[in-house]
This record gives sequence, structure tokens and C-alpha cells, in this order.
Amino acid sequence: MIRKTPLLLLPGLLCDGALWQAQMTALESVAEIEIADLTRDDSLPAMAQRVLAAAPPRFALAGLSMGGYVAQEIMRQAPERVSRLALLGSSARADTPEQTARRRTLTELARKDDIVAVPRLLWPFLVHPERQDDRRLLDTLIIMAQRVGRDAFLRQEKAIIARPDGRADLARIAVPSLVLCGREDHVTLLAWNEEMASLIPGAEIEVIEHCGHLPTLEQPEEVNAALRRWLLA
Repeated sequence: MIRKTPLLLLPGLLCDGALWQAQMTALESVAEIEIADLTRDDSLPAMAQRVLAAAPPRFALAGLSMGGYVAQEIMRQAPERVSRLALLGSSARADTPEQTARRRTLTELARKDDIVAVPRLLWPFLVHPERQDDRRLLDTLIIMAQRVGRDAFLRQEKAIIARPDGRADLARIAVPSLVLCGREDHVTLLAWNEEMASLIPGAEIEVIEHCGHLPTLEQPEEVNAALRRWLLA
């Protein structure tokens, strides 16, 4: 009988547990899974503190995009609590001025318009070109955005804009680590993910083909297999 690993999953910007639904189903035989709430705070340190307060004493940790930023903050605050680390479609770099300007444009859009305008605007950049006509996937993003809501989105963007450059911190990570990225990720570039993998001692990197920024939704079977290997290694 396989002993289940406590596994904490961290959603990305404007996302909730639906981002991880396929993984929750596929990994339930090997993991006790919880989805963290990243909607209530406006800084990465506060998000990490809230996650840690609700988490088991020791757990495996996986975060996608913004969830990966929070995962890195958790590793700075309480590395002894984490048994394994997976960073999906993320980065250890701080925002560039250009990225921050785009985020401020999105926050203004959210203030003036319905929150669903944000995923609609971002859609062409989030998924692989072959997925551009995938209405079901777009609807999933829109429904998550509606659940998360405008106020939480504004808090999340504030936290992301203020995130530090954490590349120097990666060398201190001392747990089995996986970096996973879609080859056609245009939000957190493959090169940034490769950089993280090169800086984390012993990290494995998994590149998902025909995939953009949302591998858990675009190519769930490949992600499920990679996370299972990471959990059981």
C-alpha cells in the first residue's frame, strides 16, 4: 500500500482549484491534496504565511505561475516544512518595468470593466496556438476569474509586482525539485524555467510539448505523469 504524501497545490493568478482538477483526480492515490487560498493577501510574504498557517507540518509543494512565486517565498520562510518542490511555468526573476506596466493596464481594465475581460484579453498569450479555439478551456478560465473576483485579482497583481528577484535563493533549496514548463510558454519563458532548474541543486526539468502557460489544463496527462514521478522518486 502506497503511503500518501501531503501535497499542497498553489494556483496561479485569477485561478483556483479548477486549475489543478485533473491532478487532484490523477494523484489522489498517492497524495493527500489541499489547494491553498491565495486570494486574501496583497504580498507574497503574507500569502506564504497564510499558507503555512493552514498547512500540515511537512508537505510536498507545487505551484504554477504566481503559485510558483509563493512556493519560492515559502522556501525562504520555512524550508524545513517542505519535503519536495515543483515549480510549473514560473520564474525566479522580478518583474521588469514592461511587465509591471502591462499588469497595471490589466488592473485598470479590471477596475473599469467586468473581471472576465482580463482572461479574455490574456487568452491568446496563455495557451498553445493549437488551443486558441478551445472554448471549454477559455470558459474554465473565465469561471475561475469570476470566482476569484476583481478585488482578489488586484491584491494578487500588487503582490506579483512587488516580488523580489529570488535567483540567489534557489541555491539553498535542498529537497527533490521539479521544474516544469510548456515549450511554447510566452508568459514565463522556457529560458526562465531552465534558469531555475540550473540554479536549484539537483533539480529535474520537464518540458511539455505543444503547451503554453497552462500545462495542468492544456496537457494534463503529461503533467500528471511528471508529478507522479516527482512524488514517488
